[in-house]
Amino acid sequence: MNRLRLALALLLTLLAAPALADPGDIDAAARGVVRVVLVGSREGEFTAISHGSGFAVTPTRIVTNAHVIREALQDDTLRIGVVPSEGEGGSFARVVAVSPRNDLALIEIAEGSLRLPPLTLAGGVSRDLGDVSAVGYPMNVDLAQGLEMNDIFRAQPPVKSRGFLSGERPSRQFDTLLHTAPIARGNSGGPLLDGCGRVLGVNSFGADSDSGDAEFYFAVSLRELLPFLRDNGVEPVTNALPCRSIEELNADERQRMMAAQSQARDRLAERTTRLREVRETARLRAQMEVLEARENAMALALIALLVAAGSGAVAVQWRRDPARVKHAGIAAGVAGAAVIAGVLLWLTRPGLSEIEDRVAAALAEAEGDTGGAAGAAQPSLAADGTLICSFQPDRSRVTAARTDDVELEWNADGCVNGRTQYGLSAGGAWSRVLVLEDEAAVAINTYDPDTRTFRTDRYLLGKGAMDRVLAARSQYTPPACSVSEAARTLGEQQSALVALLPDRPNERLIYDCAAKAETGG
Repeated sequence: MNRLRLALALLLTLLAAPALADPGDIDAAARGVVRVVLVGSREGEFTAISHGSGFAVTPTRIVTNAHVIREALQDDTLRIGVVPSEGEGGSFARVVAVSPRNDLALIEIAEGSLRLPPLTLAGGVSRDLGDVSAVGYPMNVDLAQGLEMNDIFRAQPPVKSRGFLSGERPSRQFDTLLHTAPIARGNSGGPLLDGCGRVLGVNSFGADSDSGDAEFYFAVSLRELLPFLRDNGVEPVTNALPCRSIEELNADERQRMMAAQSQARDRLAERTTRLREVRETARLRAQMEVLEARENAMALALIALLVAAGSGAVAVQWRRDPARVKHAGIAAGVAGAAVIAGVLLWLTRPGLSEIEDRVAAALAEAEGDTGGAAGAAQPSLAADGTLICSFQPDRSRVTAARTDDVELEWNADGCVNGRTQYGLSAGGAWSRVLVLEDEAAVAINTYDPDTRTFRTDRYLLGKGAMDRVLAARSQYTPPACSVSEAARTLGEQQSALVALLPDRPNERLIYDCAAKAETGG
């Protein structure tokens, strides 16, 4: 029993623990991490003097530590070089701003075509602290690899180390974050990331561990970084949404579907019970009314026939009396009319089949009432029209993407905004794959007309993966909206590109759509 309790307690602890960093998000952030190199010149050749790390906050502006570039500020023979984590070559950079007080510096790529994917800054430090990653270029790794100083001019992936955030601590001059993700000389200026790959701080220095105590490291906090950037004309991408994994979203969606299915089953059972009651009540009422109407009609027909028989007998007797010949004709007419009335009453009496007709009419009326109630609770799912799609943060995972409302003009054949064809997959899903070369990303936009749900899955790719995607994209031209079988053709074309993407996206944006008139637009 004690072992069972211990195992249960351990399971609950694991379930309550904060989620670990997603490797895909850390890899995506690492695309914008660079090596910041101080470069000297000797006999016309460039020589690396020292280096640190940095990360992009715009495609051309990079944050690092002030102490990383300090020598270049004091020696005009030194230049600052930027070496990306992938691709060919680097670039020189110029200093935009330096703040020694809080060990921050902002540099800008000065020449060349080098552009970097900016990192997203977190909206703040989570209360549950949790898992963090340090990304950069520690010198001890370079030495272990046998790299010489000049080797650092070649693009190499940064080193990622994992630890835990231990809290916020003000140092003597500025606010810092205390963490246990190992860093070393060369990591200075690199980002400290949360589990979604968002920047929590700028790694700066470590605690003295000569005494053998546990090692802790310090990063300049966002309280210092954000004002520094804004004072120097940079409005960074920030994201304060909760850091949730794609697995969590998928689990929530499954629960939503199960709940919706359960509600649908309950509504169906309730509707079935109601219709059964309506059917039974309507049948009983119809039987009573129809049988009563049949009996009344047959009784009236019998009375009419009796009247006809009596009038006919009187007419025969009066015809024998010359004085009543005229009256005999009237009696004969009454007899004939009575016969006709009796026959009509007999023929027009309600049939037994009318019972089922009345039951069917009652059911149709009841179903109309049920449909009207359901329709009042659900939006109209018209196939065509202009839609306003509103972002749903509780169903989404966002690290860097914009979350503005989306206006979507949808046509039943998958033509969007009058010009962009969506592909139809074998499973019946409408989607369009967008290759965003400037962002080194792929976005898959999906729309479900039945639920009016618009979804964007974004994959943030490294250079090698992006090159493969671009090659696959160059193999087809999406058909125009007016082309025959355009939807199925595009669905087949996109499948080869989708097969190159990772198993799960870095971001998922969910939108609920409504007709523009319904939103007051």
